[in-house]
Amino acid sequence: MADDRVGWLGMLLRVLAALVLVFLTYNPTGHSYYHWVLMDPAGFSALKALAGALLLAAWVFYLRAAISSLGWLGVILLLLILGALVWLLVEQKILDPSQPGVPGWIALVLLALVLGIGMSWSLVQRRLTGQV
Repeated sequence: MADDRVGWLGMLLRVLAALVLVFLTYNPTGHSYYHWVLMDPAGFSALKALAGALLLAAWVFYLRAAISSLGWLGVILLLLILGALVWLLVEQKILDPSQPGVPGWIALVLLALVLGIGMSWSLVQRRLTGQV
């Protein structure tokens, strides 16, 4: 029987994996799959196709798990909570969305958090409710 316990480390690892997936796909630094493919669209190769297929499979896996676990209402509520947290960080002058690139980074991190938390939510819910 698999160990279904979830702890902070398990959640952190799932969120980190989601961050890797999101930032490998696209990030504002110019070092991502998106930029790699656009760098030379005429030179689309089997390696780029394989990398794209693997990224797509990971996205489908994460999205299906997050939506299945959280549901659409849960995704919306989580985004509401995370959006309020970002607002608080802006009000406290910890984040400055007027800086170039900051809104993009915020959006990518929020997306990764939703995916990572969604991957863990069914385990957390089962533990909180005492379901076996």
